[in-house]
Amino acid sequence: MSNEQNNNKFIYTYVHHVDEYDLCRMEMRSFFSFDSPSNYIISNNKIDPSRSPFIQERLEVLYEDNSVENIKTLVKGININEATFKVVCLNSMDIGETKKIRQSERRLLEREIGLCIEGEPDLTHPEIVFGLILIDGIWYFGKYMKSESIWLKHLHKPNSYSTALSTRVARAVANIAVPQPQNIRAIDPCCGIGTVVIEALSMGINMEGRDIYYNVCKGARENIAYFGLTGKITVGPISEVTEHYDVAVIDLPYNLFTHSSPEDQFDIIKHARRIADKVIVVTIETIDDMIKDAGFVISDRCVAKKQSFLRQILLCE
Repeated sequence: MSNEQNNNKFIYTYVHHVDEYDLCRMEMRSFFSFDSPSNYIISNNKIDPSRSPFIQERLEVLYEDNSVENIKTLVKGININEATFKVVCLNSMDIGETKKIRQSERRLLEREIGLCIEGEPDLTHPEIVFGLILIDGIWYFGKYMKSESIWLKHLHKPNSYSTALSTRVARAVANIAVPQPQNIRAIDPCCGIGTVVIEALSMGINMEGRDIYYNVCKGARENIAYFGLTGKITVGPISEVTEHYDVAVIDLPYNLFTHSSPEDQFDIIKHARRIADKVIVVTIETIDDMIKDAGFVISDRCVAKKQSFLRQILLCE
């Protein structure tokens, strides 16, 4: 096994509920162009783990070897200047086929590796956190980042209704729509109270919202401001949108509680085709023919469960 430094290899561990397995994998494919049936993925793509509602942690690999003794030798060359640090072993659960390492063994590994690093350890408030993980007989060591569940902070907002997407699903939908935010313009033209827009804005995605109802738009603006975010919400139908966007998110489930006809839904999708290069459609009905008739090809899809009904999430290009 090579002992060379790896500057662009990242290991991500995942935790998800069984109902969200398909959604998690679709988000993986959006971020990394492939997915994993396991609870970890290794990629050269650098993603902030707090963007995903499913990523638990990220390890930026500095060294890898099939011997932990060699890892101890390698870490002696790390220069952290005068920063404080600590080491955490990530095998607190089964990682793929690799079984969980007992806590006492993990603590011993952390201590032994830490003693090889020249610097001041701080187990409470370290400036740098290093991680160690064993996967399929290979030890990986590197810079560690734990995910923060930012979407949980958006659960309670001034304006809400029961048919809106959950903040967890909304965050995944925003990631599927815009995995790389740089220079991307996005719109949610049926934004409701702004659930997807809030998640997008909180991740630095340039997304604006729109809805046909004035009071709904007012509520979306209040929700965005409540979380200290800045975003644009306009009033009007999608048919009046004249600007062009890289991607649009169309959430159709609100039709469950209104009398919107299939013709109305098709009209929305047709206009989405007009204003955006890529569209994420969220629907409680199978509308594959409608998507095709609008000129789209469904390039990826999954099902997300919420209470008594299922939502299909379609990536259309």
